Amino acid sequence: MSVALVTGAGGFIGAHVARELLAHGWTVRALVRSESLGARRWPEGCEPVRGDLLDPGSLERAAAGCDAVFHVAARYSLARRDAGLVERTNVAGTANVLAAAGAAGARLVHTSSVATIGVPAGGAPGDEDTPLAPGQLVGAYKRSKLASEELVRRAAAAGQWSVIVNPTAPIGPGDWRPTPTGMIVVEFLRGRMFGFVDTGLNLVDVRDVAVGHRLALERGQPGRRYILGNENLSLRRILALLAETTGRRAPRLRVPHAVAIAFAAADEVVEGLLLRRAPLAPLDGALMARKTMYADPGRAVRELGVPRSPVMGALADAVEWYLDGGYAPRRGARLRAASA
Repeated sequence: MSVALVTGAGGFIGAHVARELLAHGWTVRALVRSESLGARRWPEGCEPVRGDLLDPGSLERAAAGCDAVFHVAARYSLARRDAGLVERTNVAGTANVLAAAGAAGARLVHTSSVATIGVPAGGAPGDEDTPLAPGQLVGAYKRSKLASEELVRRAAAAGQWSVIVNPTAPIGPGDWRPTPTGMIVVEFLRGRMFGFVDTGLNLVDVRDVAVGHRLALERGQPGRRYILGNENLSLRRILALLAETTGRRAPRLRVPHAVAIAFAAADEVVEGLLLRRAPLAPLDGALMARKTMYADPGRAVRELGVPRSPVMGALADAVEWYLDGGYAPRRGARLRAASA
């Protein structure tokens, strides 16, 4: 029986990757930090192994005997006070995982981000070959994911089997933290979305992202990267779909980017620097929202056979999961059946 180590198996994408592997007969080890063992967020059926991305010895022990390593874990924060930790965890952590996979002779699937994909002029969707212009390299998270990809590409060029997957904005059940995309849903359900900026995202069912990880291992070309995405939608359209799903009203106020950036800058100072809390509206997020973050997932569909499940269904499942989990009050939500 094949054995896989999944870093980040207690996170949103990682947990779905672990379930996908378990469903296809893999034995799955879930890398868990000591302080997270009590939370038991990894899927049932996984073998938890103690380890940390910044502890090379623990990674080597966890990967020993594995046929594959799925490096999904990352430090995600757009708050500028977290920049050092984000870059250290994501870049040094990837180097350590590469070394551990190499020592074990395991194939590696590295989870990057659509944040490393360039945005063409005019708002057209970017693909795996669209360069990221220097002006688009906003924030520590983007820098760290781009640097991590470079490490993986170098390893592949040197003969280590490794591929890169670039998820867009995943949506669906199990987003307990929640992710920035999940927070759009949660804040909508809480009635706190009073307006929107003119931006756009590529949404994808998180379960399709998990399938894409497995298929990247089975069918991917070493050193190649694959966008795992589905549908390009404006933020206004996403809110309209949420309104259609829940029966609640979508906001109609379009907020100018300059206003959003000014608010985020003030919030970064008050929440991030003075109160030492995660900003409600990180400045780097507001700066990135100036461009539509559309992407073309065609390569993964053609070469890997990644499915493209209806985004409306994933949104409906996410709404139901958040309401069941108490993230927002159920009152006033009249859920409607998702349409294909």
